[in-house]
Amino acid sequence: MRARDVMVRAVVTASPDTTVEALARLMVNLRISGVPVLDTDGRLVGMVTEGDLLRRVEIGTERRRPRWSEPFSNARLAAAYIKSHARRVADIMTCEVFTVDEAATLGEIADLMEAQKVRRVPVVHDGQVVGIVSRADLLKVLASGGAESADEEQDRALCRQLLAELREQKWADAGEGRVVVTDGIVHLWGVVGSEDERKALRIAAENTPGVRGVEDHMEFAPALPVM
Repeated sequence: MRARDVMVRAVVTASPDTTVEALARLMVNLRISGVPVLDTDGRLVGMVTEGDLLRRVEIGTERRRPRWSEPFSNARLAAAYIKSHARRVADIMTCEVFTVDEAATLGEIADLMEAQKVRRVPVVHDGQVVGIVSRADLLKVLASGGAESADEEQDRALCRQLLAELREQKWADAGEGRVVVTDGIVHLWGVVGSEDERKALRIAAENTPGVRGVEDHMEFAPALPVM
């Protein structure tokens, strides 16, 4: 398997002018832990993760240094102040972002994550972000039986066909990250709000021509009542 087989294509992004508060709401609502930052031309200029939002004055978690350390670490103190007080994404994002292309193997992605101590890697094609691969995406492949397949092209075709069917259904979450296909076996991941949704997803997978079986790894989380 390669980056194109496991990446999430519907990438949530921010702009340098996005406010920190708006970004935090976005990450919470969409249950994501990292967001690429794109300029007005769609070029990748940075990345913001949960770690960048950990030390914030609004929640009383800003770093506090003993006064005796100030003469020796003014630069670090200033950097910490920026992280805790800045209002715009441009001021808190990490500008050095490590990326891969669509043909990168899962081994190459894992090597990069380990060497650079990052949890997610944007996938770039012709200078544009076309997807993102996280550690969780690699774990899904592991939990789905591994990356070895007798016919990777067939597995890709089955995945595309199933996702196309789900995009036609108003009730379905057609995110790429919820479907992994290995040796003709469809592995379904993610959260469902009802048992009917779970069953419908299974049936859609079973009805995809060429699918040899379906494994259900989905979690049930009923929607909260509207107050």
